[in-house]
Amino acid sequence: MGVEGEPLFWTKDCNTTTAVVNVLPAIVGLQPAALVDHVARVDWSLLDRIPGDRGGSQQVAAEDLQQILREVNAHVLPTLNGFSPVRTIAGGSVANTIRGLAAGFGLSSGLIGACGDDNQGHLFIDNMGLSDVDLTRIRMKKGSTGQCVCLVDADGNRTMRPCLSTAVKLQANELQRGDFHGSKWLVIRYAHFNMEIINMAIKLAKLEGLCVSMDLASFEGRTDIRPEAALNFWRKNCRWAVVTLGPKGCIAKHGNEIVRVPAIGELHAVDATGAGDLFASGFLYGLVKGLCLEDCCTIGSCSGGAVIRALSGEVKPDNWQWMYKQMKAKGISPPDLTSFK
Repeated sequence: MGVEGEPLFWTKDCNTTTAVVNVLPAIVGLQPAALVDHVARVDWSLLDRIPGDRGGSQQVAAEDLQQILREVNAHVLPTLNGFSPVRTIAGGSVANTIRGLAAGFGLSSGLIGACGDDNQGHLFIDNMGLSDVDLTRIRMKKGSTGQCVCLVDADGNRTMRPCLSTAVKLQANELQRGDFHGSKWLVIRYAHFNMEIINMAIKLAKLEGLCVSMDLASFEGRTDIRPEAALNFWRKNCRWAVVTLGPKGCIAKHGNEIVRVPAIGELHAVDATGAGDLFASGFLYGLVKGLCLEDCCTIGSCSGGAVIRALSGEVKPDNWQWMYKQMKAKGISPPDLTSFK
């Protein structure tokens, strides 16, 4: 399926002997280290026993991750509305956004990064491939793939414990200008430990004429940051600035225009994992289609509302249909998936 340190070329037709003609993705996302999420609905007692505060995300060692996984089955909550209480699936913020763009919006989208040659790495590749994500820019390396335990309580709040310390990772000097050639947008997520490769990716993307979308992530525990102040600060440096407000929706600014759009969907989330990632999918879809700021935000709220209806950061087919109905109700045409482009 690939050799160490080289791009992994993937095709659905595993029996073909002809060369694969690569369609350049319109949007590429940078996720230096592939990640597999183990998502489970669990009771409060397990959340009280694991290291760190409830909620948010905190790195753990490999042995701690394995210990949490061993305890999950003893603390799983009963099945909710026919959903499985545990899912193992390709994850990571950028991967969630890119998968949403490809599967739900029909935009040609791909990932830049690396995965291990272990079972988790193959699971990541298989899962993302099923959503028509272009994986020709994923390097498969000898070693392990990152994993994350996502513990979801009865109220849909998630506590994340990722383990990336031993995971293979794409390095800044491995990026090539060709990774960005022919694309229109680059999607990245801020992480202080990835700044070298983020800076290099932005540099190469700009040389190829790409626009850049950066998710600054959520700063857990910060209550002193006002959305309007953050919006004004980032608008000085960006064409579009958006602050998501969870169940309160979002506020966005473009030029002198400011819009507020409420959240769309049930007040009670099955699992809040990926809500911001899928909001980004919908918002970017609107930008690519040249829609107004309010419609971009509305689509983002629809896609964010779709993912919280089930476990994990992947939207189920019936929830994509729910999203399309919400878009129609708001007077926005849903994507035409009969012509994948």
